[in-house]
Amino acid sequence: MPCSPAKARLLLKEKKAIVKRRTPFTIQLTIATGESKQPVTLGVDAGYKHVGLSASTEKAELYASEVELRQDVSDLLSARRALRQSRRNRKTRYRAPRFNNRLRTKRKGWLAPSVKNRINAHLSRIEAVLRLLP
Repeated sequence: MPCSPAKARLLLKEKKAIVKRRTPFTIQLTIATGESKQPVTLGVDAGYKHVGLSASTEKAELYASEVELRQDVSDLLSARRALRQSRRNRKTRYRAPRFNNRLRTKRKGWLAPSVKNRINAHLSRIEAVLRLLP
C-alpha cells in the first residue's frame, strides 16, 4: 500500500525494502509483515478515444491514469487493402473468384481489427494496474 516518500526513503536506507520499479516508483518490503490487505476498487471509464482508470480505497485514491487509444488502425488497414488490390490488378493471368475463404464465414465471434485493438488496449491497461496493486 502507499506510503509517504520519507517512509519509503527510511525503509530503503534500513534495507527493509527494495526498489521494484522506477516508473511508477514502487518498493517491495523484504521484511515479514502481516497478511493484511486493504480492499482496493478499480474503476474503468471505457471511452472511444480515451480510457480512464482509477484505483482507490475508502480513504484515498491510489492510482489514476488516462490512456489515449490508437486512432489509426482502420486507416492503416485501408492502405494495406489498397496496396493489395493494386497488386492483384497488375497480374494478367486469370484467377477464378473464390467465395468460401472469407473470415466472417469461417468462425463466429469475429471482431474487426480496430475493435480488437481497443479491447486489447483496455485489458492490457487493467492488467498493468493489477500488477501494481493487490
